[in-house]
Amino acid sequence: MPILNELKNSYLNYAMSVIVSRALPDVRDGLKPSQRRVLVAMHDLNLGPRSTHRKCAKIVGDTSGNYHPHGDQAT
Repeated sequence: MPILNELKNSYLNYAMSVIVSRALPDVRDGLKPSQRRVLVAMHDLNLGPRSTHRKCAKIVGDTSGNYHPHGDQAT
């Protein structure tokens, strides 16, 4: 039984850390980490309200390639 208790506690700790670090918006700016990565990629591409049009695929591709190299699911 001690192994089962340890597994339960470890999984609960991991799940809570994932929820707090990835799923909940940050109190400072209201953004999730994936949203912040997209905005940083847009800033790196010099994209803003007055810049020329860019397709979403370009932004998502740059975000995935530069800031999230193990897949595009979070982007």
